[in-house]
Formats: sequence, structure tokens, C-alpha cells
Amino acid sequence: MFSFLRKTAMPTPDQALPGRSEAMPVPERHYVLNTPLKPPFPEHVETALFGMGCFWGAERRFWTLAGVHTTAVGYAAGLTPNPTYREVCTGMTGHNEVVQVVFDPAVIRYIDLLKVFWESHDPTQGMGQGNDIGTQYRSGIYVHGEAQATWATQSCAVFQAALKARNLGTITTEILPAPHFYFAEADHQQYLAKHPGGYCGLGGTGVDCPDLAQIAPSA
Repeated sequence: MFSFLRKTAMPTPDQALPGRSEAMPVPERHYVLNTPLKPPFPEHVETALFGMGCFWGAERRFWTLAGVHTTAVGYAAGLTPNPTYREVCTGMTGHNEVVQVVFDPAVIRYIDLLKVFWESHDPTQGMGQGNDIGTQYRSGIYVHGEAQATWATQSCAVFQAALKARNLGTITTEILPAPHFYFAEADHQQYLAKHPGGYCGLGGTGVDCPDLAQIAPSA
């Protein structure tokens, strides 16, 4: 019971694992898109950051979209610097499993990414997603700038209304300014492309997200 509670409650700074100063080494190029995994990126692209359960399936949802320049999985919104996957799984880093999406806004809009985000997981489950339980599986949108913050917040209200119309639950998604993104280990990058039969616990509510262009026509 203690172990379960520990994994579903955020650690305090004095409880969090110490981590390390060395950044995680990762491949130079995306396994599927063959684009650089790390900056510098082209000047015209923008970055989005999402947590929606196990990051293997979450990343695959985005690298298949036209206009996405590159994706990477990692850890964010916690306390431990440069954590390992094993450390994140203890629940003692506070980090969420996240996917970083670098996209061309001339081809795919941020609101298009938000629609994929809302429809691809169940954002009402608190510290977990399906059978995956723990702080690392919480739903989160980590925004870069005021425009993303506005669209994320408004899209949350729109999708909550759609869920309510189906008598479904209350959204628990955290919407925060984008924290530092720590790359996950090389083995986790584009995992489901390397292991097509690998585990994917991602599953939506079956509710379509309404047209977000109605709330942000210029997004």
C-alpha cells in the first residue's frame, strides 16, 4: 500500500531523488523521420510538450502527422535533474513521461496537436492512464508562451463540455508553463517503431474533440 501511495503522490523536494548533472545521451537523428532529435531546429518550427500516459504510444501518435518535424520522449514537470527511466518509475522524481513535438505551424497548427492530445487518451484519470498507475502517467499540457496557454485552457473547457454531454468524468489535466525537458534514454526514443509489437497502453474516451478552430481561428 505504501508503494502504491508513493507512486500516486508527488514527492516533496527533500524526498525527490538527487539525479545527476550529466544529460542523457540520445541518437542524433529520429529513427522514423531522420530529422535531428535535438536542437538547433529550423527557425520556422515551434515546440509543444504533452504528457498523456506511457510515452511510447504518445510519441507515435505525433510522429505520423504531416507537418511534424521531429519528436522525442523524455521527462518533465518533476524535481530530479536528468532522471533515468528506472528512477521515474519509482515515483520519487515527480516527473511525467512526456513527448516533445517540434512542428511546422504552416502545415499543422497547435490546435491540431491539441485535438490529437485530447482524443488519444483519457484526461480524467488523475495519476494514471488505464492500467498504468503513477505520477509519471498523468495528463499534462506544458505550454510555450501565452498563445499556447490560452489555446490549451480553452480547448480543455471545450473538451470538458463534450465529456459532460456523454456523462463522463472531470478533466484532471495539468496545464503549466513548459518546464525543462530531459531526454529519455536512447532505447525509449521511437520505441514502437523499433518494436512494432511493443506495449501501448494509450486509449481515448471515444469522444471526438470539437473543432478547436472555433475558439482560436488564427491558431
